[in-house]
Amino acid sequence: MTVLQLPTGEAVSPESARVPYLEPYPVPGASGAVIVCPGGGYARRAPHEGEPVARWLNSAGISAFVLHYRVAPDRHPAPLSDAKRAMRLVRSRAAEWGFRPDRIGILGFSAGGHLAASLSTHWDRGVEGDPDPVERTSCRPDATVLCYAVISLTAGHTHLGSRNNLLGPEPPAELALSLSCETQVNAETPPAFLWHTADDATVPVQNSIDYALALSRHGVPFALHVFPRGRHGLGLAQEVPDVSKWTELCAEWLHGLGF
Repeated sequence: MTVLQLPTGEAVSPESARVPYLEPYPVPGASGAVIVCPGGGYARRAPHEGEPVARWLNSAGISAFVLHYRVAPDRHPAPLSDAKRAMRLVRSRAAEWGFRPDRIGILGFSAGGHLAASLSTHWDRGVEGDPDPVERTSCRPDATVLCYAVISLTAGHTHLGSRNNLLGPEPPAELALSLSCETQVNAETPPAFLWHTADDATVPVQNSIDYALALSRHGVPFALHVFPRGRHGLGLAQEVPDVSKWTELCAEWLHGLGF
C-alpha cells in the first residue's frame, strides 16, 4: 500500500518535506488499527519511533499507520490538523481496509505523545455539511497510548523545546493552557495506556501522572506504568529489559479493548 498524502490547506509542492502523509502497515484480518506519532520535540520525527513501532503492532495483530505530521517551522494548528485528518481518513476507509471503524487508536512518543493526547482531548464528531465526506467523519480515537509523553505546556515540568517549536517562544497564555492536555480531559476522553520512566530527565514523569489523574477524576479507564530507570526516547526499549515489557503490557491492554 502506497503512502497517503494529507491535505494542508495551502499550496505546497508534493515533494516538499512539509507535506504530511500516512505510511500504512496493514495486517489482513486485523480488527483494529493504531496511528503512530513519532516524537522529536515538534522539530523532527524520530525514525526509531515510527516503522519499528508499526512492525511491533503488526506482530500483535494490529494494523498500523505512521503519521508523518508537520513540524517546525510549521506550528499549531498544523500538527493537530494532520492528526485529525489522519484519524478521519483511516476511519472513513476502515471497511475497505478490513478493520472496525470503532477500533482505531492513536499512539505517540514524547512530543508525538502530546499530539496523540491533543487529538484525544480536542476531537470532534465531524464537520457537518462539509463537501468532503472524510471531513464529516469523527476524529475521536477509540484508545490512546502515551509513551513518555509531553502533556503540559504550562506547568514547570513541561518540555520547553516542544512548546516553543509548537507555539513559539512567547505563546498566548490561553493557547498554552488549551494545549495542556491534562486540563482538557472530560468524561468523553478516550481510555489511555501510559508509560514513563521515573528518572526521565527530559520530559518528567509528572506529565504522565497529571494526565492519569485527570482521567481518574473524570472516570475514564486508564493504565499507568512507571518504570524506575530509563533515559528519555527509548522507543521499544529493547536494550532495557525491564522497560521493554511495556510492549507486552500495551498489546494486552489493546487486545482487551478489542483491537
